[in-house]
Amino acid sequence: MEPTDLTATELLAAYRAGTLSPVEATEAVLTRIDALEPSLHALYAYDPSQARDAAKASEQRWLAGEAGPLDGVPLTLKENIATKGTPVPLGTAATELVPAAADAPAAARVREAGAVLLGKTTMPDYGMLTSGLSSFHTASRNPWDLSRTPGGSSAGAAAAAAAGYGPLHVGTDIGGSIRLPAGWCGLVGLKPSFGRVPVHPPFPGRVAGPLTRTVADAALLMGVVSAPDSRDHLSLPSAEIAWSQLELDVTGLRLGLQLDAGVGLPVEDDVRAAVLDAARRFEAAGAIVEPVEPFLTREMLDGLDDFWRVRAWCDISALPPERQALVLPYIAAWAQGGAEVSGVAAYRGFAQMDAISVAALRAGEPYDFVLSPTCPVSAPPAEWASPTNDPERPFEHIAFTVPYNMSGQPAVSLNCGYTSGGQPVGLQIAGRRFDDLGVLQLAAAFEGIRGPQRSPGV
Repeated sequence: MEPTDLTATELLAAYRAGTLSPVEATEAVLTRIDALEPSLHALYAYDPSQARDAAKASEQRWLAGEAGPLDGVPLTLKENIATKGTPVPLGTAATELVPAAADAPAAARVREAGAVLLGKTTMPDYGMLTSGLSSFHTASRNPWDLSRTPGGSSAGAAAAAAAGYGPLHVGTDIGGSIRLPAGWCGLVGLKPSFGRVPVHPPFPGRVAGPLTRTVADAALLMGVVSAPDSRDHLSLPSAEIAWSQLELDVTGLRLGLQLDAGVGLPVEDDVRAAVLDAARRFEAAGAIVEPVEPFLTREMLDGLDDFWRVRAWCDISALPPERQALVLPYIAAWAQGGAEVSGVAAYRGFAQMDAISVAALRAGEPYDFVLSPTCPVSAPPAEWASPTNDPERPFEHIAFTVPYNMSGQPAVSLNCGYTSGGQPVGLQIAGRRFDDLGVLQLAAAFEGIRGPQRSPGV
């Protein structure tokens, strides 16, 4: 097996055994990047020289018996996770390129753990698209089908993970931005509980979390990035979580199955079939599966849209006119709608965040976990900003994912099958508040009972 095909846990075992070195693994990944990056456009601030230096330093730590928990493992960070000395454009050409003064929490933790940072990964303007379309970066493409988007806003992270640019990737998620691209790229993408992974600056609903090829790797990365950081005043208290203990007997577990979000795009037949197959596999393993009624409403989704438009317009309208003109036209048109929202409507939109939270918590209360599609549709064309490609209907595809950002519950996406066209389908597993380990355990159990897995076409 090639080093690029090894998981992080397998790489660490090989380093420990002396059968592979961080330098060898990093060189293999750099070779793959050089071959595929001209087609995928997944990376920003790619620095192979820095990666080679980090790999050599890691090799010495392994020889000295001083290796950290991620020592020598190639890794990327989403562009909006600051790394000292690198500008953070937020996916848009409108941002002034000022080098970041310090590492953000996740960046600091992975460096301390010895990971080999390959570079940053691309994102769309302000992280507000389920797409790799950007006014700053070349649009990222999906390794399963280069004509399609990898999703977003952790677009480059998902493309890099699926293509084998190392086994560990950190994304961010405020409405589905880790889980949606994970679903479209056949990956494991965890949206942790709100506050579980410190971020800077924090904002309601925003989290950072892993995009990986296996649940075990996601758990490994969570053990590092969930360490405390005082810069996040909204973060959860530090907790001792046995991230590596992924065994779970599903017998008797009560699983909710939601196939209708209540609003947004209808679930495609292939997506529904794959999620139903996953539910039946859980039933065959001893779980109890019961339907969950729709709980998201048009008022909730449109109100959230109003609030996010107002927030975006506040930021964009504060820019000089020449910088405003650089924003991706789709995002500019969407944000412009915020200029016309009254104060009363903006407040009502903000209040929908709490209404969504309450609805999600009440709907999931009878169940240990809730199963659903990650996204109702398969990946659209790479040139589209969203599955509707319409700034007046921007969030019709996030109805299954966004409720758990508002409620703060953990939710993970992993592959549960394929469309008739061979595209991956994501299964979302949402858990009770703060049960991050539980959702990973159920995801690991599903890895053991799902059908054979395929590889991307690149």
